[in-house]
Amino acid sequence: MGSLFRSEAMCLAQLFLQSGTAYECLSALGEKGLVQFRDLNQNVSSFQRKFVGEVKRCEELERILAYLVQEINRADIPLPEGETSPPAPPLKQVLEMQEQLQKLEVELREVTKNKEKLRKNLLELIEYTHMLRVTKTFLKRNVEFEPTYEEFPPLENDSLLDYSCMQRLGAKLGFVSGLINQGKVEAFEKMLWRVCKGYTIVTYAELDEPLEDPETGEVIKWYVFLISFWGEQIGHKVKKICDCYHCHVYPYPNTAEERKEIQEGLNTRIQDLYTVLHKTEDYLRQVLCKAAESVYSHVIQVKKMKAIYHMLNMCSFDVTNKCLIAEVWCPEADLHELRRALEEGSRESGATIPSFMNTIPTKETPPTLIRTNKFTEGFQNIVDAYGVGSYREVNPALFTIITFPFLFAVMFGDFGHGFVMFLFALLLVINENHPRLNQSQEIMRMFFNGRYILLLMGLFSVYTGLIYNDCFSKSVNLFGSGWNVSAMYSSSHALADRVLQLDPSVPGVFQGPYPLGIDPIWNLATNRLTFLNSFKMKMSVILGIIHMTFGVILGIFNHLHFRKKFNIYLVSVPELLFMLCIFGYLIFMIVYKWLVYSAETSRVAPSILIEFINMFLFPASETNGLYSGQEHVQRLLLVVTALSVPVLFLGKPLFLLWLHNGRSCFGVSRSGYTLIRKDSEEEVSLLGSQDIEEGNNQVEDGCREMTCEEFNFGEILMTQVIHSIEYCLGCISNTASYLRLWALSLAHAQLSDVLWTMLVRVGLRVDTTYGVLLLLPVIALFAVLTIFILLIMEGLSAFLHAIRLHWVEFQNKFYVGAGTKFVPFSFRLLSSKFVDDMA
Repeated sequence: MGSLFRSEAMCLAQLFLQSGTAYECLSALGEKGLVQFRDLNQNVSSFQRKFVGEVKRCEELERILAYLVQEINRADIPLPEGETSPPAPPLKQVLEMQEQLQKLEVELREVTKNKEKLRKNLLELIEYTHMLRVTKTFLKRNVEFEPTYEEFPPLENDSLLDYSCMQRLGAKLGFVSGLINQGKVEAFEKMLWRVCKGYTIVTYAELDEPLEDPETGEVIKWYVFLISFWGEQIGHKVKKICDCYHCHVYPYPNTAEERKEIQEGLNTRIQDLYTVLHKTEDYLRQVLCKAAESVYSHVIQVKKMKAIYHMLNMCSFDVTNKCLIAEVWCPEADLHELRRALEEGSRESGATIPSFMNTIPTKETPPTLIRTNKFTEGFQNIVDAYGVGSYREVNPALFTIITFPFLFAVMFGDFGHGFVMFLFALLLVINENHPRLNQSQEIMRMFFNGRYILLLMGLFSVYTGLIYNDCFSKSVNLFGSGWNVSAMYSSSHALADRVLQLDPSVPGVFQGPYPLGIDPIWNLATNRLTFLNSFKMKMSVILGIIHMTFGVILGIFNHLHFRKKFNIYLVSVPELLFMLCIFGYLIFMIVYKWLVYSAETSRVAPSILIEFINMFLFPASETNGLYSGQEHVQRLLLVVTALSVPVLFLGKPLFLLWLHNGRSCFGVSRSGYTLIRKDSEEEVSLLGSQDIEEGNNQVEDGCREMTCEEFNFGEILMTQVIHSIEYCLGCISNTASYLRLWALSLAHAQLSDVLWTMLVRVGLRVDTTYGVLLLLPVIALFAVLTIFILLIMEGLSAFLHAIRLHWVEFQNKFYVGAGTKFVPFSFRLLSSKFVDDMA
């Protein structure tokens, strides 16, 4: 898996690929995912690169495959996804595959077009039959009950029409029939009345069943209409209005015999169209089923082929245009695999001259590669969300595996809630290979990706819940209480209000410590919060100072690895002294008071907070103190703290200035120094001293000129002063920030207790007749609120605070996080869910 403590050692390699074998070599590299390519054609636009034609061919194949997937989904044909990923197609098969897909697309488009045309004709004929059936009733009604010509309004008084009476009587009565959308009926009728001056008779009838629109395919409600008009001019107006309202107009038969002939012809054509349409659909489904068998492999192959050509566009040609040159970042541990992949690609292409590689020195900062597995990936993602680590610096994810769930559990300490979270995470871990979990919704997939984080968070919460002796806000008496409160209620120590307030100073009350965690009797005591707040507050301070001190110590490993030992003496050691002389002494006082003072002497024990404040104020009156000689020890610690501050502010800048001006006078060894961040003043000084010590006399003058131009003492001084001020003030604010461990633990316990008091206690106190019936919904509501409020909302709150403690309070002591992530050219990074991508 590689080292999780520090990122992999990287090197810059140069690949020499023969033009005939470059495709096969990159295909082998993509299957293994070993290298990250550098773009050697940054100044060349994308459409001017060598393989832009091949990329366009891949995009055309992607378009055809997207059309195939769309048609297959429309036909409700399942898309089989293969378990294994097919390799990139050989160049000999690319043209053949392209020709097959283009022929299949043309055939599918033609068959689909014919199918749509047949279907549209069928729907029109069905509409025609419905129209004839309904308008037949219109004709009978008009003949039997309504006069035809008398109903028309008289036209003698209309000045707009200059027709004579004989011309009107000689005019021909016409009909327009068809179907109109239900929502357009009212507007259609108003338009006919206004335009035609009322010289039309409109008859409507609603169809019993909705029909599918031949144009849009939407199933809507239709109305059949029959318009009677007199005169050709009005007929033209009626037809234009029907076109404007998208009416489906069909010819109206003049006689009953003609209607009968049309009806018989329509029935025959409908039957024929049904037969032809079914055969067309069967043939189309056969073609799509055959295409669905190979569409998965084709989609994956085209994706791989397109990725290969994108990488080839990042390579440059030599002067003969017969060899491609590529520069890649590769882990040093994978160089032999890189050579083997190049050999495999050359062997598959049958080239006589194999491709080869060689490593080249560089001063550029390599990308950061930290290999992870399914367990460590979640913790590494938490660190990377803050910032990808700088090359070869200490990786906090290794320690986050333990510290993150532990700090979460300190805030979420409840045995019952932690056990529920543990069971949920364990269920995800057991079923991690289930395909539905990987394809679930975003929120569920987020829980699934962090299943191992949830598992450890739940497990640690079970442990801290046992320490707090808290299970759904109730204490569990496993070993029997170590308190005997009967002595507190004797005649000499009788309490006026008869409440349980534990006082260990009363003889015979405290008989011994509880074997594991907090004694359960504290759950009944009225001074429970006073005791737990004192305990959890001191515990939070101790954990926070230890956590921050560990971060400063990890910074020493960075200085040792980068061969900056002067940073240990001038930065890390003053930081440790500043931290330990003040806050480390605070831990000492807390532990000392716990060990030295007992319950009997607790009333005369001095306050740690007062003693800590007096350490800086130097009070005139002498105090009792925790131990003899306390004043001298505290003054010594303050002197050490005061001396560490100027060293922290000025030590490193003055040393670098001294090294820059008189580097030939020192016997400081800098051989093997690795340049990590270019344009750094500190590294320029060290590089100059390295040249002098290694005897590079020829470049001494040039190096001195370069360092004189680039070395800026003022910038180094300001950077170090800002860092020192941030650290000194941060030690105070960060220590106070760890008190959130106490605050959230108290909030979680109190919220759990409120939920128990308002629901379960009320249900348990109900009369026995209705208590059982009431208890079931009460317990169900308690479970729902516990899951949504205490597990999800409180768990998310504790999760975010634990992230903050790691990002701000812990990682800023040693972690820069200014690197770039190593992104290899790997086919595994391509999406295999082609349905979402192509549809």
